[in-house]
Amino acid sequence: MLDMGTGGGELLSMLRPWPKFVCATESYLPNLSVAKERLEPLGVTVLSVDDDRLPFETDQFDLVLNKLESYSPREVRRVLTDGGYFLTQQSGGTDCFEINERFGVPLHSAFAEWKLDAAIHGVRENHFEVVKQSEQFLRQRFYDVGALIYYLKAIPWQIPDFEVDKYREELHSIHLHIEQEGYFEVTQHQFYLLAKALSSVIFKCNQMDFLELVAQRRLL
Repeated sequence: MLDMGTGGGELLSMLRPWPKFVCATESYLPNLSVAKERLEPLGVTVLSVDDDRLPFETDQFDLVLNKLESYSPREVRRVLTDGGYFLTQQSGGTDCFEINERFGVPLHSAFAEWKLDAAIHGVRENHFEVVKQSEQFLRQRFYDVGALIYYLKAIPWQIPDFEVDKYREELHSIHLHIEQEGYFEVTQHQFYLLAKALSSVIFKCNQMDFLELVAQRRLL
């Protein structure tokens, strides 16, 4: 079993009993030492990653979990056994867009089209069968501006250059809004999908390999 984007290992540590072989990866360095401290005494191998390549052998896992972590569907399929499962929860490209509107900061263009349909397309192209999926647009409320500041400090990718002094006017405007309305409401964009890995025989032949194989068989 592999847990991608384990954070500080909080969720994974609560999922016991585990299979005999469990690994976790984390790309956000502040979380890495926390995850190692929590999980390694429990027998989990925790590794740092800085891109979508996974430092594991082919066909190494029966289950890959992924919570809010970027991934390559091809890499996930590579490390999964035939019939293995991939379960991921993701934040969509429009997550909390009202915050960006208030601060006058555009959403990250690289994630603008990241949504359930795109994720399904990615796994199907890499020889997965989608078993379950759902996409939700949920309400999230901030009841004081301090909570919003804490939130933006914790997730720096929402407003990459966020500093209180730089956005003092915008924060004051939101503060006045909260005083009048009782809260500042934004829209979470969340989705999940569960996919099953199809036969590795199919996976190891990309489209061009398959066409060449067909051509060769016709010549025989």
